[in-house]
Amino acid sequence: MTAHADRPDTTVAIACYDERRWSSILGAVASARAQTVQPAAIVVSVDHNPALAERLREALTNTPGIPDIPDITVVDNEGARGASGNRNRAAAEARTSVIAFLDDDERAEPDWLEHLLEPLADASVAGTGGGCSPAWELSEPTWFPPEFAWAVGAHYEGLPRTTSAVRGVWSGNMAVRTHVFRAVGGFREDFGKIGDVPLPEDTDLCLRVTVAGHGGWRYVPDAVIHHEVPAARSTRTFLVRRCYAEARGKVLMRELAGDLSQQVDGGALGAETRYLTAVVPRGVLREVRTAVGSLAGRDLETARRSADRTVMMVASVGAAAVGAAHGACTLAGRHLPGRRRLRPEDLS
Repeated sequence: MTAHADRPDTTVAIACYDERRWSSILGAVASARAQTVQPAAIVVSVDHNPALAERLREALTNTPGIPDIPDITVVDNEGARGASGNRNRAAAEARTSVIAFLDDDERAEPDWLEHLLEPLADASVAGTGGGCSPAWELSEPTWFPPEFAWAVGAHYEGLPRTTSAVRGVWSGNMAVRTHVFRAVGGFREDFGKIGDVPLPEDTDLCLRVTVAGHGGWRYVPDAVIHHEVPAARSTRTFLVRRCYAEARGKVLMRELAGDLSQQVDGGALGAETRYLTAVVPRGVLREVRTAVGSLAGRDLETARRSADRTVMMVASVGAAAVGAAHGACTLAGRHLPGRRRLRPEDLS
């Protein structure tokens, strides 16, 4: 491992909460240790689970020092429960100019941090995010459309193929300047994932950073992590439910942003609008053409797979529409003072 002089000093923050992910947590830490650009420190934050925190301290910190291995700190998150509060707890330990976030079910490629930090040489860049490759526990379902890989925490068809300016990035593969992260208050702790219920706290953070004038975001596809996709997430039901939840969360996020969203190109949901009006239709057209061509060539298996993917794209968009409507109904039935902060009860 090397510490490049042209790369900012970095703390890798890993948030975890469940002993059932023990091997995954250790894998995430090991991948952070093995970077070509060495982080100054690794912080593992454990969400309201003292037993897991103690076990990790024993496994990760009570061993003799090894040259070129960054310091590892295990901390307890006793504040707000959930992904936002847990990541903020890890970030609070950072004494470096950059914080890089890695999830406990991800493993980073050795050059992940090297690529992730490159755009930060530009002072106008506040943060970066990288590509996420799905690590399926089972084989990838033949019915799964690549345009919806985001639903399992992976980069999807339609994302840039080279480093590009974007509205925001995923919190599981993100680097952000520490002073910027703290200036906006970090992740919003009353708006984020708790357990398996997702809310787009990362998009919210990225919007607040940009609107506050701290700079833009860059997507770096070469900064790759591998995100575990358990068998339970390899089902049609999961995909449909995930699309429903994501759309509902984005509608709530837009209300939370209020007038600030108008200061971002395309508004708070501009990226989602482009995705639904350009990326998904291209995918549907591709699969329909493939199905028709395969039928003409009597390749019935390929035709069936394309038809399956088409049906799932339509069903997923339908689920998202229902989720968005539910989010709108939630807002219509609740009073949101100041149009700035949603109360926890508004998210139920």
